[in-house]
Amino acid sequence: MRISAALLAGLVMLSPISATAQSEQMDEALDISRMLLNPPEGVDLAYGAFQRGYYLTALRLAERRAATGDAVAQTLIGEIHANGLGVPQDIPRAITWYAQADQNGDIQATFQLAMLYQTGAGVPRNRERAAALFKKAAEGGHMAAKYNLGLLHVEGTYAEPNLVEAAALIGEAAEAGLAEAQYDYAIMLLEGAGVAPDTARALELLEMAAEQGLPEAQVEYATLLYMGARDGTRDAQGAARWYGRAAEAGNAVGQVRYAMMLAAAEGIEEDIETAAMYRILARRQGLTEDALDQMLRGVDPATLAQAEERARYWPGLPPSADPAPQTREAPAVEPMPGNLDTVPVPLDDLTNPG
Repeated sequence: MRISAALLAGLVMLSPISATAQSEQMDEALDISRMLLNPPEGVDLAYGAFQRGYYLTALRLAERRAATGDAVAQTLIGEIHANGLGVPQDIPRAITWYAQADQNGDIQATFQLAMLYQTGAGVPRNRERAAALFKKAAEGGHMAAKYNLGLLHVEGTYAEPNLVEAAALIGEAAEAGLAEAQYDYAIMLLEGAGVAPDTARALELLEMAAEQGLPEAQVEYATLLYMGARDGTRDAQGAARWYGRAAEAGNAVGQVRYAMMLAAAEGIEEDIETAAMYRILARRQGLTEDALDQMLRGVDPATLAQAEERARYWPGLPPSADPAPQTREAPAVEPMPGNLDTVPVPLDDLTNPG
């Protein structure tokens, strides 16, 4: 088979690069070229090029297969146009390709169509249509679709209000490793919503979701550790660590609670300046806490000025700042004043996990 220059255009980097990087990219391009000439059995060349960021090559390879009714290739074309990868973003064209792939049985295309109708991205919002597509994809085994269908059963507008069915679907997605599903199912386990209460399993799922970087799970897990939900013993250090990670991720609740622990030196070394910085950042998002304000009352102006400067450059550092880590751990001390009780967080709107 002969490869045209147009086909290989997607393999060329136009920006200046180092000799080493250029050599590595040429090696990778040659590897792809060899596969194009003599592909190993079972290798999806279009998807391989897509994963490497050679979107135009992926598009041309997928278009050849899509013309024969290949549903996976049609979905890949939809992805490229929907996200503007190597081509101008074109949602209507993406929908056309997703719809063809959906008709040809690709559940990923079904799910992506559902998300477009759910959000109204480039198409009139149609949540009833989205619900039908979520159901179709879920029945085909798509875990993110099961999660979203579960949320629809919780909402009870575009699917039958049924917490038991919701818990079953969200639980499946949680077991499959979706962080958002792990968080929501953990909340259902804590509250006994549609499923028998199981605090131990809820803690396990929250920790999993927290480890995946979901700030809401980090806050909830930290709160439960602080309250001693694991074994009846308050874990202030664990709570401070997870509040700190949520704070660094930009979660306003995490910022307030981490600031309170920093100000009280509970579970972590006292750091008034960083506490004041996180109070400023939380206020920017509209969240204030009287207890935190009381704890920081009387802070000297120089410390507040430094906190304000750090907040102005956050998440980076001020030009004069020492690039030392902001999150530090220290031995636990006596409980802090203020209220760290659980703040209920409602289930989010339908999302595209992962």
